[in-house]
Amino acid sequence: MLHIFLVMLRRKFIKNLLISTIGIIVMSKKLFAKEFSKPLFKDGIFYNNYIDHKMASFKEFWKWRKESTKPEPISFPLVKNDPRFLQQNRTQKTLTWIGHASFLLQIDGINILTDPHLTKRASPVIFAGPSRTTPPGLSIEDLPAIDIIVISHNHYDHLDYQTILQITRKQKNNQPLILVPLKLKRLLQSFGAKNVKELEWWDNSNFKNLTIHSVPVQHWSNRSFNTNKTLWCGWVFETKNFKCIFVGDTGYSKDFLTIQKKFGFMDLALIPIGAYAPRWFMKDHHCNVEEAIQIHKDLKSKQSIAMHWGTFQLTDEPMDEPPKLLKKLVIEKNLSSDEFIVMAHGESKTI
Repeated sequence: MLHIFLVMLRRKFIKNLLISTIGIIVMSKKLFAKEFSKPLFKDGIFYNNYIDHKMASFKEFWKWRKESTKPEPISFPLVKNDPRFLQQNRTQKTLTWIGHASFLLQIDGINILTDPHLTKRASPVIFAGPSRTTPPGLSIEDLPAIDIIVISHNHYDHLDYQTILQITRKQKNNQPLILVPLKLKRLLQSFGAKNVKELEWWDNSNFKNLTIHSVPVQHWSNRSFNTNKTLWCGWVFETKNFKCIFVGDTGYSKDFLTIQKKFGFMDLALIPIGAYAPRWFMKDHHCNVEEAIQIHKDLKSKQSIAMHWGTFQLTDEPMDEPPKLLKKLVIEKNLSSDEFIVMAHGESKTI
């Protein structure tokens, strides 16, 4: 009798344990799905994960323009690199800062351009709008054959019609794969690009031994009065032994903790440090230097490199303030000297 009772008790225990385990698995899957969720697209508009859709009003924009203390433009030194080496390189991992958010990244013989902007103005017209204060670190002619271009969003300082046009014409018989956020494919095709692929957050695409992931960041989009009708994102480049994130343009958010949960750490992070003043107007969509350091920490990046400064005079902070602040804060926050660095325009380095 006791034996039968013990058997029944054991079966009940195992049943309850199985029910609890299944419940935990189902709950974990739901939490995982929520954490790595696709972007919210409602009434033709994309939304960020952690802030409302509320965009600056014309009144607020006009207030900023009236109160703006935009400093004088500064031209920064242009470091000479070796275009011939970059064109022939098939083995070394290298990074070249062209300026603003434009990098040439070479990984295992694959040539990648991020948000390529190699022309004079960040503007819908060629005769007006923000002008470069420092020439691009590489010219179109000096570029190696490009395999992949990634675009973070559609703002004119990140998606440049003339640059895309010139690269696709130069490589008319072997156009690069251009990866863009949702709803941008048609625009790129109108620029003459034939090999364009749209990705939404947490989607990925493979190229040889490289996997490129689209990840959420906190920003917005607008080009010719179509606010937030196209998506924005960052990009993670992953091989068997290397992970690099190109953040694009972003305010600080918990998105970077989520990215870290998925990827564990980054070997290299390319993080914006400029275009943050005034804070009352820019904070949601442009991180300042201290927030950039927090992004570096959230991502658990072994090394980070500053971008989005020193090329176009877009906002109210002095153009040389972001790199100065970064060097100061790296010391104050006890980061190692090479943990979060500034590159010179045109500088190439092995990574």
